[in-house]
Amino acid sequence: MPHTLRLPHPLRPDTLRPDAPRLRPRRGTSRRLKSALLASAVSVCLVAASAPAEPLGVGDRLYPYLGNPGYDVASYDLSFTYPGSNSKPLQAVTTIDAWTTTVLERINLDFAHGTVDSVEVDGEPATFTGAGDDLVVTPQKPLPAGSWTRVTVRHTSDPVSADGQDGGWVRTADGLAMANQADAAHLVFPCNDHPSDKAMFTIRITAPDDYTAVANGLPAGVDREGGSTTWTYRTQHPMATELAQVSIGRSTVVHREGPHALPVRDVVPTKDRELLEPWLKKTPDQIAWMESKVGPYPFETYGVLMAEATTGFELETQTLSLFEKDLFTEPGYPAWYIESIMVHELSHQWFGDSVSPRTWSDVWLNEGHATWYEALYAEEKADRTLEARMKAAYGASDRWRAAGGPPALPKPPQPGQKIGIFRPNIYDGAALVLYALRQEIGTHSFEQLERSWVHDHRDATATTDDFRSLAEEISGRDLDDFFQAWLYGEKTPPMPGHADWKTLAPTAKAPE
Repeated sequence: MPHTLRLPHPLRPDTLRPDAPRLRPRRGTSRRLKSALLASAVSVCLVAASAPAEPLGVGDRLYPYLGNPGYDVASYDLSFTYPGSNSKPLQAVTTIDAWTTTVLERINLDFAHGTVDSVEVDGEPATFTGAGDDLVVTPQKPLPAGSWTRVTVRHTSDPVSADGQDGGWVRTADGLAMANQADAAHLVFPCNDHPSDKAMFTIRITAPDDYTAVANGLPAGVDREGGSTTWTYRTQHPMATELAQVSIGRSTVVHREGPHALPVRDVVPTKDRELLEPWLKKTPDQIAWMESKVGPYPFETYGVLMAEATTGFELETQTLSLFEKDLFTEPGYPAWYIESIMVHELSHQWFGDSVSPRTWSDVWLNEGHATWYEALYAEEKADRTLEARMKAAYGASDRWRAAGGPPALPKPPQPGQKIGIFRPNIYDGAALVLYALRQEIGTHSFEQLERSWVHDHRDATATTDDFRSLAEEISGRDLDDFFQAWLYGEKTPPMPGHADWKTLAPTAKAPE
């Protein structure tokens, strides 16, 4: 399996399942408060009777149960307490600050793998229940449109996966890491689990003193008390939930300086610190190479997290990309390949992290660009020609489209298929679209497009139509027919400038 494939867990039905949040009665509530709540419970019960709690979504074509309407998250404050074992639940508190965009009698949060102890809305106890993959919260009174609200959920976060679920916490040899793409952040913490709703993050991790904890963003404090240490990190740019990262382990944090004094920090198993240094020291030059192609690095820090775990993928978690340690220690991988994979995840910091997909059908913009710069780096540094790779991709493109759909119209994930939407059609198949576009509009316009794309949409979300519009603006060309054929066609169009390139016919029954 290619090391850049992600393995999201399969699509699940919107029904209450045994692994949905297990709801405990709240403890310690005074009798007076209980009496007050009893009166309000009557109206709550009437609402519930007329409109039962149900799972919602934002209508994503590929993951219809992800995200929730009615509010826009501004920030997450996540607190995890690690018990010293990666097979036991972590105690956690998730605080969400959000703006309501409509009147809300209920607030739906995505959360599907933990025990909820209590929920507060604006400091007042709220009732809650599970519905499908959602935690449905009913405040004591409806929230008006345009109001600032705070939801606090006290819960557990279970690192042991439920049957049929992949993603969320990754259990490493000495602790935990996260792999939430595409639809698994809500297996770790309550959230609005869709990339269209990016937010700021503060992450606190309390662990025994012999562990080191690292998360997205920059350190914001270390507090030691009674044999435990609490590590705090904050992002300086908004982040999608699928890009959250927390590493807990017997780790060493290696610091160095990148271009323009960028703080670079890598997280490695302490016992492998010297073994991995030859790879760690390559990152600053790789960042400089990417900046020469598309412009300034978009975040406050970068680094790689080398986890002693078997995942089958690497992942571009924001400011701290997740890698399997074995990628760097397995002697069968040539150096040029390992370095190109490092650049693949690094390039995602621009394409996918800073500029995030508005919907998951736009994911070709993430993976196509990361594959493009992976291949371009291999061409420039190891003489692995881009044209040869694209010609091979062209030959396979019709088969990829038959199996996984066109690049911008990927087929939905199938139940039980771990690779989900992350098939070759959105990797080399999407990079092939970029190659065709460069052939069509010329190298100068293409390179200008790349720089403008990450500049104009920095810290935001964007769509395939946004990319087409910018390409037309920069090239001065009407590209509707080009993009329609290359992104949505069942068959691969002729390659501009390479009339001799041929595709291989799909098999009679395309593999899923």
